[in-house]
This record gives sequence, C-alpha cells and structure tokens, in this order.
Amino acid sequence: MEQFFTWAILGTYAGATMATALITQMIKGVGPIDRLPTRLVSYAVALLVLIAAAAFSGKATIGSIGLCFFNAAVVALASNGAFDALTKKKGSR
Repeated sequence: MEQFFTWAILGTYAGATMATALITQMIKGVGPIDRLPTRLVSYAVALLVLIAAAAFSGKATIGSIGLCFFNAAVVALASNGAFDALTKKKGSR
C-alpha cells in the first residue's frame, strides 16, 4: 500500500470515522472553532470527508450527497465515541 488514505477508503465507514477523529482533534481549539461544540465540529468534518470522497471517487450524485448528511451523523457519533472511550480515565465508569 503506497498511501495511508485513498478516496475509496475515505468513503468507507472505518476510513471516514478515522479521518473525522484525526481532523477533529487537530482543528478543535483553533481560533473560532474553539467556541463551537466538538460534536458539531466533528459532524461538519464528517460531512466534508464523505462529500469529498464521493466527489473525488466519481460517485457523487444528488442521492449520494443527500445520504452523506445522514451518514455524517453516524460517522461523527462513532468518532466521538471512540475518542471518549480512549480518553476515559481508568477506573471511572
């Protein structure tokens, strides 16, 4: 494998979730983004990742773009949950 990400990988659930988590963690706390709730930022990032993946892989249609809005919610929630699970302090439940 020559690349970490491809547009095809970013179009999958796992690829979009990983990219959303990484991008969100990199940009949260930067400038005006700091004032926005992280969940909203991760939804916007997930939406952009999914729309870009559809566009650059040649699969962008009105229907697929419409589904990106719903899929972005699933990806953002998964990304937030994974981050919460990783940062949860040991012993707290």
